[in-house]
Amino acid sequence: MIITRTPVRISFAGGGSDLKAYYRSGYGSVVSTAIDKFMYVMVNRTFDHHVRVIYSKVEYVQKFDDIEHNLAREAIKLVGVEQDDRGIDIGYMGDMLPAQVGSGLGASSSLTVGILNALHALKGERVSAQTLAEEACRIEIDILGRPGGKQDQYAAAFGGMNYIRFNRDETVTVEPIICSNRTRDSLAKKLLLFYTGLNTQSDNTLREQNGKTGDNLPALKKMVGLSEALKQALTHDDLSGFGEILHQGWTHKQTLAARITNSTVDDYYERARKAGAVGGKVLGSGGGGFLLLCCEPEDQNRVRQALSNLREASFHFEPQGSRIVYMSDPKDTGDLK
Repeated sequence: MIITRTPVRISFAGGGSDLKAYYRSGYGSVVSTAIDKFMYVMVNRTFDHHVRVIYSKVEYVQKFDDIEHNLAREAIKLVGVEQDDRGIDIGYMGDMLPAQVGSGLGASSSLTVGILNALHALKGERVSAQTLAEEACRIEIDILGRPGGKQDQYAAAFGGMNYIRFNRDETVTVEPIICSNRTRDSLAKKLLLFYTGLNTQSDNTLREQNGKTGDNLPALKKMVGLSEALKQALTHDDLSGFGEILHQGWTHKQTLAARITNSTVDDYYERARKAGAVGGKVLGSGGGGFLLLCCEPEDQNRVRQALSNLREASFHFEPQGSRIVYMSDPKDTGDLK
């Protein structure tokens, strides 16, 4: 048996510029961080020749092509796992499921990266974070035609806090944010995360956003500029404008598509701001999921009271990306293939 652990992420600035419709005009960039909430994937070779995929339902099929779970099916194909006289079990769970579904935390991409990591290990292969991210993008964007961008796959594969740049030639560079431990600790203490209980419906929002990219170029360019300003501030251990950058980014983001915000989200955000939050944003494509807020520690109880109907999620920054956390002796199920 092989178990992988892959973090989800929160994005601070630049989200939306990782879509091909934008970065093919020049480049996009984001600043994001992995957090200590994970997707766990378990893969095991079994004695019989059937395939079992376990998630909110259980699939029990004879051929890989018959798997309904599209991420698992396409990952098996891409990695090239052989279907021989033995079967295979694939299952997963998450620290924050079912809230992770449509949460804006990038859980779907974390799952894809985690499945790929486990399947490569099943074949006796060790691949780089870059390879895992590239393969996850190939599955989600190129093969399955999902309308999202590339930041989630790279955040999950690499872990840590990074400035990620998406280049016109389809290359992606991941540059770790180098700042002091004191700055990281101070930033962590300023951030609050609340679950709105609303699904993001990300595919619809992202399709609309993709279609309006031409009109959105000025706003997206400003959002890229905010990601670069945030990178410079963090590397200079300057958190003085962090909350305002979040606020400006959220203001620009709302103009990209109609479903990015709604009256309920607006109400939560305004309540938080009036209670002392300097800035914030809805994570992911918007419309629901998790609300991230930047707030001085002395004002946080007032913000919690203002959002008392929402569930708060505690978290820490996660320095590592997708990892194999357990691997049994291959003799238990035969040689790895």
